[in-house]
Amino acid sequence: MGFSEAFKAFWGNYVNFSGRASRSEYWFAQLALWIIFFVFGIFSYVSELIYYVDGLLGVIVIIPMLSLAIRRLHDTNKRGWFILLGLIPLVGWIIMLVFYCTAGDRGPNRFGEDPLAK
Repeated sequence: MGFSEAFKAFWGNYVNFSGRASRSEYWFAQLALWIIFFVFGIFSYVSELIYYVDGLLGVIVIIPMLSLAIRRLHDTNKRGWFILLGLIPLVGWIIMLVFYCTAGDRGPNRFGEDPLAK
C-alpha cells in the first residue's frame, strides 16, 4: 500500500475497529500525521489560530489512530485490548513498537482476511 492509499484508508476507516491493517498502512498514516503536525507546529509560531487548529486536529485524529492501531494489532493476531500496554511507561511503549513492526499473519486469521492478499 502506498502513501496516498494509506492516508485515504486511514480516513476511510475512521471508526472501523474490526479487520486488519498492514504495516505499510499503519506507518504511512503515522508518517502523514507526523508531517502534518510538524508543519502546523512550525506555523503555530506565526499565528495563534494555527495553534488551535493543531490542537483541534489532534482531538479529531484520536479515534482513527486508535482504530488503526487496533486493526494493526489484529493483523498480528492479537486482541485490540493489547493497546492498553501502551499505558505502561517505556516498557509498554517498546512492546507496542515491536507489535507494530512485526509482520502480520499470512492468510486469514481470526480477525479477517490478509490485507496484503487483496
